[in-house]
Amino acid sequence: MILYLHGFRSSPLSMKSRLLAAQMQALGREGQWLCPQLPASPKLAIELALSLVKDVAAAELTIIGSSLGGYYATWLAEQLGCRAVLLNPAIVPLIDLEQHVGVTTEFHSDKPFEFKREYIDELRTFAVEKITEPQRYFLIAATGDEVLDYRDMVAHYQGARQLLIDGSDHGISEFADYLAPVLAFCGIDADAAQ
Repeated sequence: MILYLHGFRSSPLSMKSRLLAAQMQALGREGQWLCPQLPASPKLAIELALSLVKDVAAAELTIIGSSLGGYYATWLAEQLGCRAVLLNPAIVPLIDLEQHVGVTTEFHSDKPFEFKREYIDELRTFAVEKITEPQRYFLIAATGDEVLDYRDMVAHYQGARQLLIDGSDHGISEFADYLAPVLAFCGIDADAAQ
C-alpha cells in the first residue's frame, strides 16, 4: 500500500501524485494507492493519514511525502515503522510557513485554503529530531529547489538512501524519470505494467 501526502496548498492533482497514480493503475494496483486531499490543519492531516492506514501492516506500507507531506511522512514512518519516500521534504516548516498564515487558494483549484496561526504549534508536535532507522527512508532532493534547502534534507536523512538531483526545482519537474526507483523502494516493479 502506498499513501501519498501532498505538499502545502497542493492536492491529489499535483503532477507527482498524478504520475504515480497512473503508474499504479497501469500496474493493476490502483487499489493499493491512497492520495487524500489533506486538510490545512497538521493535526487533522495526521489524523486522516492514520485513519487511512490503520489496518495496513508496517511491512506492507510506504508513505510518499512531498514538501510538507514529507514532514508528515517522516513522523508517520517513525510512529508506524513503515518505509517513507521523501520528495524535497520540509525539515522545519514552522519557520517557512509562518509567512503563509491567512487565506489563499489551493494550487490546482480556486478553492480557498486557510492556514491558521495555531497550525504552527500543531506542526511542532510532529517534528522528528533524528530518524531512527535510515534504511526505511529514501530521499529525493533537488539542488535547484527554490523553496527549501536541499542541504538540510541531506543532513536530516543522513544514512538513508539518497538521490540528489543536480538542478531541477521544488516540484521536481522531471519526476517521471524517477518513478521506477520510487516504486522499487515501495516494493513495486514499475516495469511490470500490463
